[in-house]
Amino acid sequence: MTHHATLPVPGPRQPVAHRRGDGGRGLLPRLMPERAVPVELSGHLGRFGPPPYRGAPGRLIGDVEAAGLTGRGGAAFPTYRKLTATAAGRGAAPVLIGNGAEGEPASSKDKSLLWFSPHLVLDGLQLAAEEVGSVTAALYIHRNPRLQARLAAAITERAAAGLDAAAVELIEAPHRFLAGEESALASRASGGPALPRFKPPRASQRGVAGRRTLVQNVETLAHLALIARYGPGWFRSAGTPDEPGSMLATLHQADGRMGVVETMPGTPIADLLRLPAQAVLVGGYHGTWLPGPQAELLPLANAALRPLGVAAGAGVLAALPAGRCGLAETARVVRYLALESAGQCGPCFNGLPRMAGALAELAGPRPGPQARADLERWSGLVAGRGACHHPDGTVRLVRSALQVFAAEVDHHEQGYCTGTTGRPFLPLPAEPPLDDTDWT
Repeated sequence: MTHHATLPVPGPRQPVAHRRGDGGRGLLPRLMPERAVPVELSGHLGRFGPPPYRGAPGRLIGDVEAAGLTGRGGAAFPTYRKLTATAAGRGAAPVLIGNGAEGEPASSKDKSLLWFSPHLVLDGLQLAAEEVGSVTAALYIHRNPRLQARLAAAITERAAAGLDAAAVELIEAPHRFLAGEESALASRASGGPALPRFKPPRASQRGVAGRRTLVQNVETLAHLALIARYGPGWFRSAGTPDEPGSMLATLHQADGRMGVVETMPGTPIADLLRLPAQAVLVGGYHGTWLPGPQAELLPLANAALRPLGVAAGAGVLAALPAGRCGLAETARVVRYLALESAGQCGPCFNGLPRMAGALAELAGPRPGPQARADLERWSGLVAGRGACHHPDGTVRLVRSALQVFAAEVDHHEQGYCTGTTGRPFLPLPAEPPLDDTDWT
């Protein structure tokens, strides 16, 4: 793999590097520049030209379907289906929002993409707007003055150059884990708090200000801009037949280094992480722990991961080093997830805090005999009953920790821990918000 120098990316997290992960085959990078330098409008136009508008809605959808593009926000939903449903709707013109609100503390891929390749994302936003007949578009990102200033300048420069058919605004998302959830985004864009709501209706049926709203992850939009230029065959020349194209992933190495890589679905996890490690977290904080030796044999591909109950999600991989207690790491994250609950339904309001408390007890010395049983019982009561997928994702993480770190649970019950340091490994905000006003 070709490595680029680390550059600072605006935000509270540590610097991010981007690099190529295509096994040296020369297919990448696609989304990122060759050099780790932000691309200005002149350089973008020199490489790609202006957005290739089709002149009417719906004319790109067939290429997107043939390309097999799926959403890169974590759910991997077919992009053409969202475009088709929005374009076919009736009534007022829909609203289009590019979702760049990474509430996941372990992920930096969207922020990195917006910093290095903002015009590719903005091209995709414009092309998607044309596809669904929207004249209202926005980018939804967290409070980040440097990134916001960069994007605002890019939007202004494009408007002055006459590139954009739809006016674009920036909408600020609060620093909450659930702020990027589709219905929470629609609420925030309507002037309310970024709180998830019970479904139906979905945002695609009634979203911002009651209008149909298409929400696409910013990486998905960047891919759409490339498909519009080069076609579905080119897009499928990378990745696998079932999961074509490239993808961005955030890597947390066992030595503490973190970076963003553009890679392809199907790439061996062992090519991305410096293994061995005692365990690998796949998919972030709503993801799944795998034993290190098992992860070392698997590709980063949903076709191989899903039979194991695992998904690539938004492309977060974290290699837990020796000397760290997996129970303690998971307990820290689950406490954070419990605090990040919107508190609107019983599974979140009651279940997650109880699960966090039981897991904290398991992670301590000599937990009570009921702690493990309570955690397993509450996991069953919480799953599938929330207003959004937050309880389900948390349960997924907890259940995998109980399996992968089962031996560590036994050690703790006997009064000792195999961890040699209490220094946290997985990243979390220094001060989790606890005030209801933090949703706005």
